[in-house]
Amino acid sequence: MRLTTLAALTSLLLLARSVSAAEPGAMQHAGHGDPTPGSPGLVDLGATAAFDAQGTLWAAHKTAAGVSVSRSRDLGKSWSAPVAVSRESEPTDAGADARPKIALGPQGEIYVTWTRPMAKPYTGEIRFTRSLDGGLTFEAPQTVHHDRQVITHRFDALTVDVRGRVVVAWVDKRDQVAAPAAGPGAYRGAAIYFAISDNRGKSFGTDTKLADHSCECCRIGLVPRPDGSVVALWRHIFEPNLRDHAIGVITPDGRAGPMERASFDGWAIDACPHQGPALAVADDGTRHAVWFTASPAAPGVFYGRPREGRVEGLRKIGGKTAERPDVAVLGREVAVVWKEFDGTRSQLRGLRSPDGGETWQEVALTAADGASDHPRLLIWKGRFHVFWNTRLRPLSVTPFP
Repeated sequence: MRLTTLAALTSLLLLARSVSAAEPGAMQHAGHGDPTPGSPGLVDLGATAAFDAQGTLWAAHKTAAGVSVSRSRDLGKSWSAPVAVSRESEPTDAGADARPKIALGPQGEIYVTWTRPMAKPYTGEIRFTRSLDGGLTFEAPQTVHHDRQVITHRFDALTVDVRGRVVVAWVDKRDQVAAPAAGPGAYRGAAIYFAISDNRGKSFGTDTKLADHSCECCRIGLVPRPDGSVVALWRHIFEPNLRDHAIGVITPDGRAGPMERASFDGWAIDACPHQGPALAVADDGTRHAVWFTASPAAPGVFYGRPREGRVEGLRKIGGKTAERPDVAVLGREVAVVWKEFDGTRSQLRGLRSPDGGETWQEVALTAADGASDHPRLLIWKGRFHVFWNTRLRPLSVTPFP
């Protein structure tokens, strides 16, 4: 890995932040991916959650049995016994931006994805299972993508579109593997691929490339739209090595639509930051994004509204240790949440805007001792809630004031 002195310093500062006392022992390889999942010292708290139409909260998380699903009918105050999603425990990617995903279908379907590591370092395959009986049992897992090379298929993102189709996107290196014939350095990073199931997750269609030259190890934001399209936000590698962000569209007919630049930080670094963006889209189509950058000109966590090759309402979020932001939108209301290490504890903080991101009020939410996952915003009954999996308060839910 070739880094300039400034880029190397930036990378080390970033890694130091991501492995603060709130996440002990999680130092990770900066160039291409995380260490082998399950390695000693990794904090495996990655989890996601979703509300169903009745207000039951479903969470996908790790247990001794592997990936499991639990449910709560009282906003996270108590949880059911976890149900393993596979009869045989599978290893899972436990890296900074990797975690099991959960999404719910219109007929009560429960869908779960995760990344299973393969034999070689930094490789993986995207696994999927479903429950059609209300979470009592899950079907035997299947691999989503048709490409079976022992390469990177990782950092899965999962959603259900307005037609009830299951959409899975991931970071994929098949094009990088094919590129050496064109000469060293011919292909930047990885690519974003997706696949769609139109039969409630029984099977998936073809692997479709959404964009070349994505960053290798950052999460993907995936948001369904009322017209049947799905909007994706990811960290991209713009020439020659700028790790900013791009937005792409999966069209209603399942094709790769247009792509545009979504952030303009100009962060030049030959390493993967392990901090992907998050995206929410308002009813009027306004895109609200949050992301991290260590650009020397303006490092930190930022909010903005990407639109037609520019960013409106750009705002820095939190202090020097702010990280792992998420965003959600409800009508004209916008909520942003992130965590921030104060030297002793991880503070959970938020921003609320009543007018589509024009004005903001900052709020303190809660705090956690020890290790914690990334906070995620959820919506139920016209109110924002924060789902946060921490070592001392597993699968906790905090109302957003």
